[in-house]
Amino acid sequence: MKRKQFIRDAGAGVLLPALLSGFSLRAFGASPLLEALAQSSVDTDHVLVLIQLNGGNDGLNTVIPIDQYSELSNARSNILIPQNQVLSLSGLSGTGLHPAMTGLQSLFNDGKVRIVQGVSYPNPNYSHFRATDIWMTASDANQSLTSGWAGRYLNYEYPNFPTGYPNTQMPDPLAIQIGSVMSTVFQGPASGMGMSISDPTNFYNLVNGIQSPAPATPAGFELSYIRQVAQQTDQYAGVITAAANSVTQQNTYPSNNSLAAQLKIVAQLIAGGLKTRIYMVSMGGFDNHSNQVVAGNTATGTHATLLQELSDAVKAFMDDLTYLNIANRVMGMTFSEFGRRIISNNSLGTDHGAAAPMLIFGNQVMPGMLGTNPVIPAAALVSDNIAMQYDFRSVYASLLQDWFCVPNADLNTILLQNFQTLPLVNGTDCSAAALHQINQSAGLDLLRIYPNPMVTTARVSYTTMGGHILLQLFNCEGQVVKTLLDREMAAGSFGATLENENYPAGVYYVRLQNQSVQQVKPVVVARG
Repeated sequence: MKRKQFIRDAGAGVLLPALLSGFSLRAFGASPLLEALAQSSVDTDHVLVLIQLNGGNDGLNTVIPIDQYSELSNARSNILIPQNQVLSLSGLSGTGLHPAMTGLQSLFNDGKVRIVQGVSYPNPNYSHFRATDIWMTASDANQSLTSGWAGRYLNYEYPNFPTGYPNTQMPDPLAIQIGSVMSTVFQGPASGMGMSISDPTNFYNLVNGIQSPAPATPAGFELSYIRQVAQQTDQYAGVITAAANSVTQQNTYPSNNSLAAQLKIVAQLIAGGLKTRIYMVSMGGFDNHSNQVVAGNTATGTHATLLQELSDAVKAFMDDLTYLNIANRVMGMTFSEFGRRIISNNSLGTDHGAAAPMLIFGNQVMPGMLGTNPVIPAAALVSDNIAMQYDFRSVYASLLQDWFCVPNADLNTILLQNFQTLPLVNGTDCSAAALHQINQSAGLDLLRIYPNPMVTTARVSYTTMGGHILLQLFNCEGQVVKTLLDREMAAGSFGATLENENYPAGVYYVRLQNQSVQQVKPVVVARG
């Protein structure tokens, strides 16, 4: 490429992909609208940090249902954590954490972690690529979307992006991903809504004005020139550098921990004053089909190392946010493309499964556990999965509504469907935040099935507090077998008939969803 040609192509007002010391981002030239005010829908300084656990994390060995321990022993004796090593959780006598997660145990006991049990979606996909795409785009299992859920949210807040950005109201990147190229999660309806930082080394090269060395070839000389021009013209590089350089001291982070290194950058940029709404970081290695644990010492091994890195990184991040006086502004969540099967395999590992717990953390989180421990069959089969209690898109809807203050009426625009919102955030200042029925029905039996086991028919009795109610039958693969009810109803107690429509014998699950409340009950279909 000739220098004159490059300068002409990168002229004022032209959008171009730019390589900036290893950064994948978009550089914006001058624009007559550069100083125009952003028409943001909601003014909030809240920040959300997404932590992706690539590979499909084993939720049963992460958040351990101690009250199901005998059943777990039958299903996964070769990988199960010894009960006397499971970390206790304040207020949850039947639930504990993997012994490597002392940092998250401390945060939970301090009221800064919310466990959401049984998170999945109807008809889950067990392909890494497709399942990740579903989580990123918030699509149905049989639907393909080209935009991500966070990208649609950011497009909702900043509908004209990238025209007129950066500007005085929003001078900073809308979203930043650290550790890889920009994910589909930040893809808007028309353009990417964020930028990516390829790795921590390139971040520090940027803020220190150091360029990664280019090869000593004609192409390398041109690459050096392109990087120089990009670094001089890209306005986001300037604000990121200024924000990073304004933070001269941070709390201690663990060494040799890639997630901790990413979260340290996030804390630095937030404390440095960036108005960036969403950050995304990631760690891999969770596809543990074999050697998930060390034989004879199941509290150690690959999975234990990963969970310790996660736990230590999140604890250090939270401590740093407190040290930097910004902890009340930040909420984080972990997610993985799917969970693992109930039963372990013969290779000291687990295979692709359905539902798994999510962890929501922050000073403003509603503490404790949402949902109940999964029910483990007494004689689990290879096909058995954890039953879905909450749709992952309900977690997204709840954080959008109660953390980013998106009015409930606008959630459909972003998530493309009406999903129940959940009590995850405590004490926000969102004027549009919904008033949740927080555990009003805790301990109440809202769903009853008789007879159980059933042969031909069963009566499903349920109690609702009014509003939208969804009643569905799932099989052990997480697939929706039958939707019994999906409509608005008055408060009261009602019944529905469940017919055996030639279903194969086995364990099924009836799921009741009523606004922010849900209950799941197993039902056994027996041979006649």
